[in-house]
Amino acid sequence: MTTRSKAGVHSSLHPKYADYAMDVTAASISPVPTSVHQALRDSNWLAAMEHKFHALQANKTWTLVPRPPSARVITGKWVFKHKLNADGSLERYKARWVVRGFNQRPGIDFSETFSPVVKPAMIRTVLTLIATHAWPAHQLDVSNAFLHGTLSEQVYCQQPTGFTDPQRPDDVYLLSRSLYGLRQAPRVWFEHFTKHVISLGFMQSRADTSLFILHNGSDVAYLLLYVDDMILFASSQALLQRIVTQLREAFAVKDMGPLRYFLGTEVHRDHHGFFLNQAKYTAELLDRAGTTNCKIATTPADTKSKPSSADGKLVADASDYHSLAGALQYLTLTRSDIAYAMQQVCLHMHAPRDTHMTMLKRILRYVKGTLHLGIQLCPVATPSITAYSDADWAGCPDTRRSTSGFCEFLGDSLISWSSKRQTTFVVIALPDCSELIRRLPRTTHNYLKNLGITGFAGCTGQVELLVHIVENAPNLEALTIDRVNWSRHDEEYERRSRSKVLDIARKHLDGRTSQKTKVYML
Repeated sequence: MTTRSKAGVHSSLHPKYADYAMDVTAASISPVPTSVHQALRDSNWLAAMEHKFHALQANKTWTLVPRPPSARVITGKWVFKHKLNADGSLERYKARWVVRGFNQRPGIDFSETFSPVVKPAMIRTVLTLIATHAWPAHQLDVSNAFLHGTLSEQVYCQQPTGFTDPQRPDDVYLLSRSLYGLRQAPRVWFEHFTKHVISLGFMQSRADTSLFILHNGSDVAYLLLYVDDMILFASSQALLQRIVTQLREAFAVKDMGPLRYFLGTEVHRDHHGFFLNQAKYTAELLDRAGTTNCKIATTPADTKSKPSSADGKLVADASDYHSLAGALQYLTLTRSDIAYAMQQVCLHMHAPRDTHMTMLKRILRYVKGTLHLGIQLCPVATPSITAYSDADWAGCPDTRRSTSGFCEFLGDSLISWSSKRQTTFVVIALPDCSELIRRLPRTTHNYLKNLGITGFAGCTGQVELLVHIVENAPNLEALTIDRVNWSRHDEEYERRSRSKVLDIARKHLDGRTSQKTKVYML
């Protein structure tokens, strides 16, 4: 018998430790500690904790005060992580003191929490423009970004484990600045950063509030912000360095150099423009799903009819389905070829079945064979936007709604795409109507009533579509079939279909019918 080891097949690392498969010996890197006490005994992690604690102190994040008798004190914990380079090598040990913000009380400890982030389509658009002008592009990182926001609420937290003041062990910290884990931390940081860059001469884009534009004569710069990661583009290297220097006056900004790795996406730049690829992320995803050695599929989806939400048996553990679907959804940042397949998979997140899991695994098998595919953003010779769109017709077997898809190009660069189930019905009118095709909102009955008819249905699945129109028009007052016109003359089929529609109508309309309202079926 040939075993897996004899055949040269070796099981991959557990997904939890997949990030640590680096070309270093075990002795050269300290593993991520499982407890704070283990971290305190390791010199590498202890140094990282001390660095973070001193940074909090220097930032005047808090003030040590006696514990108020009626105050709610938020607890916290140390979070440890290896910060890796794009090639998988260790950059540094990262320790972070995170408070348990889920204990905060709405309206007392925090108010607004939403914080915008830059849209992926905006990133691709700006990169296309930068490739066109051949401007320098640098990636910036802000250390302790969330700690810069000033709090307006009174929030108390415990002293960090391992750094308790021996003279005042029962006292607590009154926060004056934001901390990681607080509900309002992202919003406070974004507001603080926005005020500062506007003072430097930037303007906030109306199209995307996370895009900041500087235009001063011949000097032009774009700054994209995603939480604490930034991409800075400038019309000259001198302008770029001047902006970095100005940012360092307010924040601990680290210039990572030319853009190479951003949000899990590898960025390769040459005279053809930018090539975006998520090969490293995809390889880690396949390893986590246990499909590293799976059989490759040539397409992300098959040509069979779409499965309904009731096809197959419920999966035993839906958490795996949710986790893999979410991870694959992030892959669509650079993979438009799986957008439609992922849209179909995500329709069944609430109750996945084995047929839906098969669809998801097919996508994994497809990306296994297309690991190094990505998106090319080319220089634009003549700025022009071209859009393409298409849709099926009542293709969803559960709702009989259509699925739309579109893609947009800036020059030859694909910058935006989407696949989405429509929220409206597509109704095909008879030849004697003024319009052949019209999309109707959920209040379908109002439009049809003005025409003197209740609804139309198409050549395929006509009875099903009419049934769904009836079900989704709760205010429909009456429904009868006076005469059904068929493209085929089959009296028995017509009789059975009329009976089915009327049964559904009585069920959903409580028997309220009219003798004059007509339903036409082509």
